[in-house]
Amino acid sequence: MLILGKLINLLLCLAGAPLLGGIINRTKAFFAGRKGPSVLQPYYDLFKLFRKGVVYSQTTTGIFRAGPVVGLAAAAAAALLMPLGGLPAALSFEGDLIVFVYLFALLRFFLVVSALDTGSSFEGMGAAREVTFSALAEPAFLIGLAAVAKYTGYTSLSQIFSSLDFTDWPAAGPTLVLVGISTGIVFLSENCRIPVDDPNTHLELTMIHEVMVLDHSGPDFGMILYTAALKLWLLGAVLAGILVPVHTGNLWLDTTAALLFLGLLAVLVGVIESSMARLRLLHVPSLLIGAAALSIVALMLVCGGLL
Repeated sequence: MLILGKLINLLLCLAGAPLLGGIINRTKAFFAGRKGPSVLQPYYDLFKLFRKGVVYSQTTTGIFRAGPVVGLAAAAAAALLMPLGGLPAALSFEGDLIVFVYLFALLRFFLVVSALDTGSSFEGMGAAREVTFSALAEPAFLIGLAAVAKYTGYTSLSQIFSSLDFTDWPAAGPTLVLVGISTGIVFLSENCRIPVDDPNTHLELTMIHEVMVLDHSGPDFGMILYTAALKLWLLGAVLAGILVPVHTGNLWLDTTAALLFLGLLAVLVGVIESSMARLRLLHVPSLLIGAAALSIVALMLVCGGLL
């Protein structure tokens, strides 16, 4: 049963990740008064891209070709470490939360160097912005996870999320709320969502992530879109583990609660993107520094025994 649970968890992540993007787009269409695309549209897009050929510029090297492959491999490896609801992670070991964070750093590194490999100043601009904002988002995420790890006494994501329960909220509520808000901001930033980035924009002055992938085509671009979907699912699963720690002992009930949270999270992202504008680039660092400050306060509450 344990092996079956691990396999179902991995399959849910790999197969269900693009659905979150479809829910977000459908929610945005609803608020805009449009019928909008099907929630399955991301699957259709991926299927179309993987059937196309690839075009490579003569100025690019093997780094450009390796970027999407390494990024997808890093996201898939991170999926092995993430439990969901009552379903265990495929892999679990002490300190895997640090590996989880830096697999995303590896993903970003290859995306940035593949953008720089094109020799385009336009893509270089996006890469510079990506690196700048990630340098602020990573500490906020890592410190937030460290606060939860310190509270639970574990450094493995599986042990951390399995030990958290709603009975912890009366004692550790302030810490979990602070980490939840901080991780929520990082979730929006790392997934290139409003108010940090707009995945639908093509304006030079506002593009961050999208500008780095303009030269990718066909299956390479499909891998980048699928990697982004996996990242959205995995960071959403982190939020689910912190904010909705349902552990009734019923595997299917616990997993259903986590899946419902992911669906509601996608709807919330759609509502946010429909109701507010993107922040000016100069204000994004302030938002991420604020997220880091919330994580630091949460860690101080745990370390200081002020729970």
